[in-house]
Amino acid sequence: MIKNKIFFIFILAIAFSSCNRPVSRFTVKEEESQAAPAKFNFVNESKNTDFYIWNFGDGDSSFHKNPTHTFFKPGIYEVTLESIREKKSRLHTKKIIVTAPKSTLIEIKTSYGDMIVELYDDTPLHRDNFIKLVSEGFYDDLLFHRVIDGFMIQGGDPDSKNAAAEKRLGAGGPGYQIPAEIDAGHVHVKGALAAARQGDAVNPQKKSSGSQFYIVHGGPLSENELKSFSQRSGRVYDERITSEYIENGGTPFLDGQYTVFGKVIKGLEVIDRIATAKTKADDRPVEDIKMKIVEIK
Repeated sequence: MIKNKIFFIFILAIAFSSCNRPVSRFTVKEEESQAAPAKFNFVNESKNTDFYIWNFGDGDSSFHKNPTHTFFKPGIYEVTLESIREKKSRLHTKKIIVTAPKSTLIEIKTSYGDMIVELYDDTPLHRDNFIKLVSEGFYDDLLFHRVIDGFMIQGGDPDSKNAAAEKRLGAGGPGYQIPAEIDAGHVHVKGALAAARQGDAVNPQKKSSGSQFYIVHGGPLSENELKSFSQRSGRVYDERITSEYIENGGTPFLDGQYTVFGKVIKGLEVIDRIATAKTKADDRPVEDIKMKIVEIK
């Protein structure tokens, strides 16, 4: 009889302990295979859990209960949710498949971090030229030779490769220009990728440099400031663009003057780091900031 009671208590203890163990489980709202950039919403169905640790398999993690995450490169990612209660934890893993991007994506690698940029399809001359140069390794080890905090970071001058510290930069190129594609209507919000060019006096058609580009850093903008600029310039901004300008800042006074042909979709903080680098009188960084650009396929 005593043995039966002890056995019963033992079974209850095991059952009670099992009830308190965390249960880790999650589902995905979308299809588990998408083209890059692929955005997934994860639904946490864990139980008996105090907090969570998500690992997305691409170097990023999260402590949110129901995170949203974007994968920017193709691959098979093993997403892991660790559900923790007291000193106990349980893991649940699911594989996410990200296929080749449908749009043109490039990665700009620097010592300050990496940026992923989407090139616009409605500026095909600039898109195709940029990809051609990237495929040839044209940009490898070139510098961000002109950096102005609150304005932009500029690179793509072939003369900047292995350039001496005292060498003035900014006049080099591949030997040709690209017809302007300003009519596409893209704006200079923070992260916009645009083509540098010569001034109107010698370039009234606003043709772009064959290789030099800049990425907008810009400054903060209020709704009143943007409205005032819109009235002065005659440019009308829809609600989406207005919201983006107010949220992230930019340089709207450049709109309609230069061809914007892409946008940073990951790595805006890298622009901040580069933009605040120490520079010399000619806006060239004191320490060289080299780039390497590759297409994401």
